[in-house]
Amino acid sequence: MADRPTALCGDRLVSSSRQSRAGSPAVETEGLRCEFRRRRAAPVIAVDGVTLSIARGEAVGFLGPNGAGKSTTIKMLTGILVPTAGRVEVCGLEPVRRRRELARRIGVVFGQRSQLWWDLPLVESFELLRAVHRIPPVVFAQRLERHVELLDMAGFLRVPVRQLSLGQRMRGEVTAALLHDPELVVLDEPTIGLDLASKERLRGFLAGVNAERAVTLLLTTHDLPDVERLCRRLVVIDHGRVLVDGDLDALRRRFGGARQLVVELMEPSAALDGLPGVFGVTVEADGLRQRLAFSPSQTTAATLIAEVASRVAVRDLTVAEPSIEDLVRTLYAS
Repeated sequence: MADRPTALCGDRLVSSSRQSRAGSPAVETEGLRCEFRRRRAAPVIAVDGVTLSIARGEAVGFLGPNGAGKSTTIKMLTGILVPTAGRVEVCGLEPVRRRRELARRIGVVFGQRSQLWWDLPLVESFELLRAVHRIPPVVFAQRLERHVELLDMAGFLRVPVRQLSLGQRMRGEVTAALLHDPELVVLDEPTIGLDLASKERLRGFLAGVNAERAVTLLLTTHDLPDVERLCRRLVVIDHGRVLVDGDLDALRRRFGGARQLVVELMEPSAALDGLPGVFGVTVEADGLRQRLAFSPSQTTAATLIAEVASRVAVRDLTVAEPSIEDLVRTLYAS
């Protein structure tokens, strides 16, 4: 059984702590560095000067290829690894020195590792975590009832964890990470291996936790729709360094390539060539649908829609943004 940090936790203590540190970032690092020393060989630099500031209530996607330094950074943020150099504070605390106190302020979900007791019914894992975090019974009952309702867990609360489907277990993992009302939740591949319905259920729940309770989310994943659904900010790391840090929509406009205006026509038409700012036209459905690729730097969607409407009878119009997959592929390549 994995070690579980023990810490005092109560609603009053958490609430007053949040109020006293309301102005400080949820995560702040400066020049964060981690080296792994090897005998008779040069050290491996896993994280090389990462500087980040994540405000309370933000939802941030933390992406990078395999070996980029994501997991090492997360381990330093949660107090598992000691940085070689630099400064790190999480919820106003130094993670290694005050790890026990930090444990009551953050939650962690690992898609490939469990914090539940494998042979116990799910609800008994929750009861053990209540004791670990010293959550008052009445508060625990209220929180558990809310999670059971929102994540539809009533049907399998008394099923041993080892008998749960992956989707059911992940709903349990997310609940376990949130029972003590953390300020920050770190999510490492939270939807890995789930079917589409289970993924969307978890995404919707986590989006609500962020929006309604102002819980800070830090998400690492290779499932990019998770980022699109949950995050407004994207941080891309590679070779231990931050390559890109910015608003997701702004990054999409800058690096994501062309937008598309999808035009559904009342009657078939030849290709709508020669429109200002349009550099590609695809005709589909025997001329009843046309996709116009345009550059946001040369024209706006509103201008293009007006131009199209002046030429043909339109049934429907849709503006398709560049996919997040295309955006991340471009960022990795650059």
